[in-house]
Order: sequence, then structure tokens, then C-alpha cells
Amino acid sequence: MWEFRSMSFWRAVFAEFYGTMFFVFFGLGAALRWTSGAYNVLHVSFCFGLAAATFVQSIGHISGGHINPAITFAFLVSSQMSLFRAFCYICAQCLGALAGAAVLYGVTPTNMRGNLALNTLQPGVSLGMATTMEVFLTLQLVVCVFAVTDERRNGRLGSAALAIGFAVLIGHLLGMYYTGAGMNPARSFAPAVLVRNFINHW
Repeated sequence: MWEFRSMSFWRAVFAEFYGTMFFVFFGLGAALRWTSGAYNVLHVSFCFGLAAATFVQSIGHISGGHINPAITFAFLVSSQMSLFRAFCYICAQCLGALAGAAVLYGVTPTNMRGNLALNTLQPGVSLGMATTMEVFLTLQLVVCVFAVTDERRNGRLGSAALAIGFAVLIGHLLGMYYTGAGMNPARSFAPAVLVRNFINHW
């Protein structure tokens, strides 16, 4: 709880709000259906992946650049952060995602909003299939984050943020066909609130 009195702590919390807000704004924006027909999966996947890499790089030195409650929870259970910090991060991430989605909702024509890229089961996909897929998608992202940020790793090459962005990208390349690729509870939460649809949200 001593963190509560630290200005750097609140800078980190705000950074998570900021990073998640812009990540969700750009990601959901790319996933809106501006034309008839199917999603351009490659387009959406690259936008989510590049947005993740950009904002992880932008705020990583301040907060760690989680921008995802699943990542924060993984750091909590691995004893790499306090319960209080994790709680504040997750609240900031969810509020940031909601803010980003709300701005997108406000600047998008009514006939183009649709369900605001809500995560939903695709035709023929059962709850079991979707749950298994989301577990695997999120797990590979968490493993990637832990691998590229491990201080014990010798000979670290390249950009950690870019590797994380690619993990988000490949998750979307597959997951879009199952659930729209959640991978991030804050990203799933924001459109669900705005369109008031929590079916299968868990």
C-alpha cells in the first residue's frame, strides 16, 4: 500500500489507462465494417498487432506496458507485482478501454458502428471451441511477454515491444475466425458495455 503515496505509481497507472485507450481505439476502429462482406482479417490483425507494439514501446518504461488485464494478472500470480498495483492497473485498463471505445463510438457514423467489433462466436463455433481457442491465444501472448522481458535472458536481440506486437498479430490471424480474437479482457469489455451485449462475455 506504500505505493499509493508514490507519484511514479500513479504515472504508471495513468500510462496503462492511456496505452489501453489508444490500443482499443485503433484496434476496434480497424475492425469496423466500413464495406459489405467479410472482415479483412489481415488488415485487422496488423492494426491490433502494430497498436500493441506501439503502445507497449511508448509506456513500457513507465508501467511495463501491460495494456491487458490478462498480462497484469499473470504478473500478479508470478509475484512480480503487488495486489494493489495489479488492481489499479486492471481498473485503469478497463476504464481506458471504455474511454477509447466510447470515443470511437462517438466519431463513427451510426450505420457503421454495428456491434463495435464485439467479440462473438463465429458460425459453427461452440463455447468449448471458443474457450479453448481464447486460452491458447492468451497463453501464447503471456508466454511471449514473459520470455522477452525476462532479465535473466542472455543475448537479448531485437525489440521486445515488436515481439509482443507479433504475438498479438498471430493471435488475431487465427482467433478472428473463432471469436474475433479477444486475448484482452479490457478490449472485450469495452464494446460489450457500449452495445449492452454480454452474451458469452465470460
